[in-house]
Amino acid sequence: MILHSTSRRATQARETPVRVLLTGANGGYGRTLLDQLRRLDDMVATQLVDPDVAGTTRMLDELGVPADRVATPSTVAETTAALAAGQVAVIADGAAVDWSAADVLVEATGRIEAGHGYADTALDHGVHVVMVSKEIESVAGVALSAKARAAGLRYLPGDGDQPANLLRLVAWVLDCGFDIVALGKSSEYDLAFDPATGVVDQAGTTVDAPGLTDLLELGDRPLETVEARAAQVASLERSAAADHCEMTVVSLYTGAHADVEGMHYPVARPHELADLYATREDGGLIGRTGSVDVFSMLRLPGEASFAGGVFVVVRTGDPVTWETLRGKGHVVSRDGRYACIYWPYHFMGVETPLTIAAAVDGGSSVAEPRQHTVLAARSSSALAAGTTFRVEGHHHEIAGVAPVIVDPDDHGVAPYYLLSGARLVADVAPGELVRLDDLADVPAAALAAYRTGLALGA
Repeated sequence: MILHSTSRRATQARETPVRVLLTGANGGYGRTLLDQLRRLDDMVATQLVDPDVAGTTRMLDELGVPADRVATPSTVAETTAALAAGQVAVIADGAAVDWSAADVLVEATGRIEAGHGYADTALDHGVHVVMVSKEIESVAGVALSAKARAAGLRYLPGDGDQPANLLRLVAWVLDCGFDIVALGKSSEYDLAFDPATGVVDQAGTTVDAPGLTDLLELGDRPLETVEARAAQVASLERSAAADHCEMTVVSLYTGAHADVEGMHYPVARPHELADLYATREDGGLIGRTGSVDVFSMLRLPGEASFAGGVFVVVRTGDPVTWETLRGKGHVVSRDGRYACIYWPYHFMGVETPLTIAAAVDGGSSVAEPRQHTVLAARSSSALAAGTTFRVEGHHHEIAGVAPVIVDPDDHGVAPYYLLSGARLVADVAPGELVRLDDLADVPAAALAAYRTGLALGA
C-alpha cells in the first residue's frame, strides 16, 4: 500500500532540489539529517563542512554513498567543479565553500565563533539559515534573525531539537486559546529505576536509591516527595548547560523566563507534570506564570521514555470537559485545574527537513526573537584573573561556572558561550556572575552580534 501525503512540504513542486549546506556534518545531528535527506527527492546535501574530513567521508560510506560521488576539495573552484560533476563536497572549513551553490545552511557546529561565522556569511550571500546550534542561537540569534529579515531571508531554529519543537507546541497551545503556566522539556537522560534492585541507571551511570521505592507516587505532599526523590539521586549530575541553553532559546522567541535561574529539575513521571507545574498557591512549583523548566524523567522497567520531549502545562476550564479528557488518558492535575500537553520525542535531523522547506517556502510562523533572557555563567568557586575558559564535552560545559538563566543587564552580564576561549582579567568571587568587563579575548564578532540583539530591546 502506498500512502500519499497532503502536507505542503510533501507536495511542494520544485524544478530543482533544495541545495543544503551542512556545517558540523560529522556529528550525531548531522548524520541523522543526512540519512533523512536520502529519502527526499526535493532536497539534497551538496556541501558538508567539518574539520574531520576523513571522518565525514567514512560516515558517507557507512550511509551508502559511493566513493566516486564524494570529493574533498580545498578551494572554492574545486568545490564548484565537484558540484558540477554531481559529487558531494566534503570541506574542512568555510574557505572552500561555494556559497552560490547553496540555498539553505543548516548550522550544527555547536561552536560559537565558527557557527556564528558560517551563519553570518550565509546571510551575506543570500542563503537562508536553519540554526541547530543552540549555543550560537543563545548569543547571536536575535541579531542573525534581524539581519535575515532585513535581507528578505529566513532564519529559523531547526525542527528536531527541543527549542523548535517546543515552539511549535506552544504555537498550537496558544492558537487553541490556553493560558500557559509552564513550558519545557525532559532532560536528555532518563532516571531508569528498577524497584527489584533499588538501582537507578542514568545513561550507564548507576546509583543505589532503594528509597525511591516508597516515592513512586506523589502522595499528599508533592513538593516534599520530589525533594526526597532528588536526595536519593543527588550524586548524579542531572543539570546540563545544554538544557539551560535550549530553554534560553525558547525564551528568545516566547518571552518566557525561568522561575528560578537554575530551573527546578524535579524528578518526575509524566502523569505528574500537571500537578508539579501548577502555581505555588495551588501546591506546585511555579511562582512566575509562563516559566520555562526541565524535569528529570523517572521511569520503571518497561515504561516508555519521554525521549527528551517537550511539554506545556495549561490552566483548564469546564470541569466536566476535563474529566472527560482525563478519562481518555490525558494528563490532568488531581484538582482538575491544570493539564499537561506534551510531545514525547525529539527526532533530531529526521525532522529538520520540515524547517529547510519552511526556510525556502516561507511556511514558518516563528516569531521574531528578542533577548528576553541571557544564558549567563555563575562561578562555582573562586576564579582567579588569568583563568582561560574552554567549552568541552558532549554537553558543551565550561569548567568553573554554572549555567543560569537571568535577565539582560545592559551589556553587563557575559553570555555563557561568549566565555569560549576568553580570559579573566579580574578575580571573580564564588557565586558571582561573570561579566563582560571581567573578560578579555572574547569572540569579537559574536559579541558584536549579541550587543546588536540587546539594542533591539525586548
